Amino acid sequence: MTVPVPAYDGWEPTPLVRTELVDPAPVRALAALLDDGPAPETGDPLPPLWHWVALPRWAASSVLGPDGHPRTGSFLPPVALPRRMFAGGEVAWHRAPRVGEEVRSEARVVSVTDKTGRSGPLVLVVVETEVRGADGDLCLVERQDVLYREAGAPAGGELPEPPTDQAPTGPPLRAVPDGMPAWDVVTDPTVLLRFSAATANAHRIHYDWPYATRVEGYPGLVVHGPLMTLLLAESLRRAGALDGPVVLRHRNRAPLFCGQPARVTHDPHPSGTTALLSGADGAPRTSLDVHPLEKGTRHE
Repeated sequence: MTVPVPAYDGWEPTPLVRTELVDPAPVRALAALLDDGPAPETGDPLPPLWHWVALPRWAASSVLGPDGHPRTGSFLPPVALPRRMFAGGEVAWHRAPRVGEEVRSEARVVSVTDKTGRSGPLVLVVVETEVRGADGDLCLVERQDVLYREAGAPAGGELPEPPTDQAPTGPPLRAVPDGMPAWDVVTDPTVLLRFSAATANAHRIHYDWPYATRVEGYPGLVVHGPLMTLLLAESLRRAGALDGPVVLRHRNRAPLFCGQPARVTHDPHPSGTTALLSGADGAPRTSLDVHPLEKGTRHE
């Protein structure tokens, strides 16, 4: 059921309104991580979805929970389930914010839904954010789906040891040698740590091997959902499929773990293009569907 907003264990939603600078420093950090040409300079338009990096929000250390995320109960509802996942969402990209521009963002929780899945109880929290430029024009409207579920079974016995052969491997997105429209994805702990820093993400599953494996029960470090989605967007941008105002609809289907091979492919269709990141087993991990944004629509 969808819990009426406001009403969730006495919590009431409060919009989060900020005036923020499109920060050049994390933009340069992401460009260095991708290692595919110079970073956008001050005054240049941000590539689609780079606002996840350019508008970082570091939480005070005193409000962090045991997983490294800010504790719920303030902006987000007080959900008791401990495992937090970036499940997907949608971005209506009207016009790109520019590096160094002062923008106004307003975020609000629009729904809280209790569900039951194969793994047990779930809670889906939907957050909508609107970003306007210094001129007041609408830059983007975003919906993010945040999924909460029960923790996995902690690993028993001896504390697992991290692999010792995961040395830095270079850019995470690489065109395949035969020139087909596909890209190989390669991750290592350095990639994950640098992306965590660029996006102000302190979630321990991305850099703390003992926590990820022993406490949360994962087989290794978890590749960020936003990183997988950004790699899909970058592959589309390199292919020239992200020109003009667009709608980007993304969904994280299954986790990818650090060091696992993956591949990005494109599927053009009459209304746009779908990019898919699949694991070595061929099963999809993340998808990104892009189609033109109709003029005159806010596209919530």
